[in-house]
Amino acid sequence: MTYNLISVGNNAKTVKGDGSEFLTAITYMKPEKTVYKGNVHNLCPMAGKAGCAEGCLYTAGRGVMSNVQAGRLRKTELFLESRTNFMNVLKTDITTFTRRAIANGIQPCVRLNGTSDIQFEKYDIMEQFPAVQFYDYTKIVKRAYKKLPDNYHLTLSYSEANPDYANEVRQAVDDTGVNMAVVFGVKSADDFPATFRGLPVINGDKDDLRFLDRTHCVVGLVAKGKAKNDTSGFVVHPNEDGTWGRLA
Repeated sequence: MTYNLISVGNNAKTVKGDGSEFLTAITYMKPEKTVYKGNVHNLCPMAGKAGCAEGCLYTAGRGVMSNVQAGRLRKTELFLESRTNFMNVLKTDITTFTRRAIANGIQPCVRLNGTSDIQFEKYDIMEQFPAVQFYDYTKIVKRAYKKLPDNYHLTLSYSEANPDYANEVRQAVDDTGVNMAVVFGVKSADDFPATFRGLPVINGDKDDLRFLDRTHCVVGLVAKGKAKNDTSGFVVHPNEDGTWGRLA
């Protein structure tokens, strides 16, 4: 099935959770530095502060292919050109996806920010699709403190490129129970630390179904794509003394 804005079955991680119970659709866009009508637009407003631009998953997997990047740019330009048109097309995609999933007895799941960080809760998308489980990763910490739709789950994305930002994320975990995703500079999930910043670490690479995770924990992720070589602080590395990260 061809969709205009969402992708289904094209993500190496989400397909691990796709099967007889869940099926995930994702929207991929250009995260930053999109030049449109003479202005530069960033759909990941915290990329600079969090220092995650260089290691962004935008370049991971199929994201390195020029035709894939062109498609993501097209979606981004539609969003910038007309929020109304973009949302209408998105709703049509989700309607079709949801109908097909439910017809096959599968729970439809939608991740709207595959490579962006748009506050989609402002557009009343989730309320219009109560049968869909929406979820996202975000670096906009204030979103963790908001009253979100019941079918929208957020996981904060951690980075030590900015210590103040890192501490804001860690505090939000205690304040709200939200989880924080941490990208570790390791070869596999077997190398994750047992705990990080006082929180238990779970394997987030097993699947992408973050709404099923226990609360108040670290969702460990293995560095992928350009992130494998990241030294900005976005990727957390082990220290010689056995601790982890810059804030140990």
